[in-house]
Amino acid sequence: QVQVLESGGGLVQAGGSLRLSCAASGRNFRINSMGWYRQAPGRQRELVATITSGGSTNYAESVKGRFTISRDNAKTAVYLQMNSLKPEDTAVYYCNVLGNDWGIGRPFVSWGPGTQVTVSS
Repeated sequence: QVQVLESGGGLVQAGGSLRLSCAASGRNFRINSMGWYRQAPGRQRELVATITSGGSTNYAESVKGRFTISRDNAKTAVYLQMNSLKPEDTAVYYCNVLGNDWGIGRPFVSWGPGTQVTVSS
């Protein structure tokens, strides 16, 4: 089983920055992509940004030019640098990991428990 854990959320004023981190751990797995999703109160969970094992990135239109997704060289951690934050960015941010679990012989999808980001106006 692949475990995922986020860190780095908090309270920041509009225009400020935060950096989220996510680490995947376990045995006998290969990650195909990692990404960040967010869910605000009363709204559905939405994609923020993803990065594949090949380094291709994808961003929601609402965060393009403000957020940057990156990963570590071992490709088991992913980061989200969030600049020029707006109150509408307030949400719980979840890390998502897609890959193959060689131990059970099938693909997996793992989510972290989430980290709260609050942007005050």
